[in-house]
Amino acid sequence: MELSLDRPLCFFDLETTGTQITKDRIVQIAFVKLYPEGTKEAKSWLVNPGISIPAAIAEIHGITDEKVASAPTLGAIAEEIIAFVGEADLAGYNSNKFDIPFMVEEFFRVGKPFPMEGRNFVDVQNIFHKMEQRTLAAAYQFYCGQTMENAHDALYDTQVTLDVFLAQLARYEQLGKDIPTLASFSSNSPLGAVDFAGRLAKNERGEIMYNFGKHKGKTVEEVMALEPSYYGWMLDADFPFQTKDCLRAEVARLKEQKQALKGAEMQDKLNQLTSKFKKP
Repeated sequence: MELSLDRPLCFFDLETTGTQITKDRIVQIAFVKLYPEGTKEAKSWLVNPGISIPAAIAEIHGITDEKVASAPTLGAIAEEIIAFVGEADLAGYNSNKFDIPFMVEEFFRVGKPFPMEGRNFVDVQNIFHKMEQRTLAAAYQFYCGQTMENAHDALYDTQVTLDVFLAQLARYEQLGKDIPTLASFSSNSPLGAVDFAGRLAKNERGEIMYNFGKHKGKTVEEVMALEPSYYGWMLDADFPFQTKDCLRAEVARLKEQKQALKGAEMQDKLNQLTSKFKKP
């Protein structure tokens, strides 16, 4: 296997009640964990979403309300899933755009944020699209000479994604073999993205700015001065939990910075006054 792993790499896939990150829910989550020595460990959970699965969606992935009626909720298994993934990097098919933001949102929703700091994210679809421009089924046929027989089962799709990824490494000599390089190559995040949904980003000066809507390109600090209510509107609106969490952290940092500057200015004025009364 032409792959250099410093730590495990977890391929994963979600089946959900729909595609709206802030409204829909996970009904199945599956992982294939690839260890540095080449061994694999697979794990899959059915999840009771707490809402009805639309018939049109159930027809696609075959998971009905009846199938998940006795399954645990995400909140009940969140810690088990986090423990299984451990410190591994994450990989999937279209995962940077869909699965990762969706999973992050769901874990925030149940009050058990999925730790993302320090991980690399490899998107096999982005590698494929940059090289060949095809779908997962076509990728499986193209790279592995195999036909997908059980699409839309999360564990099956995850295994297919891993097989395609390994075939990509063998086919393209120019691809890096270490995970940070592959994560960078397969990234589709906006330049300087701060949150997984890409609503916030960093400008060339490293300042956090809005990356959408009427204030796109303006820093959070600028918008606080121009339209103070925009921050509150965003927290109340239908944005991902993780986006709101990043925004809260930036506003808190700006307020703390402002207080520190005020304190420094007051100390400077006090020093100036004190110096006037000092004996020569």
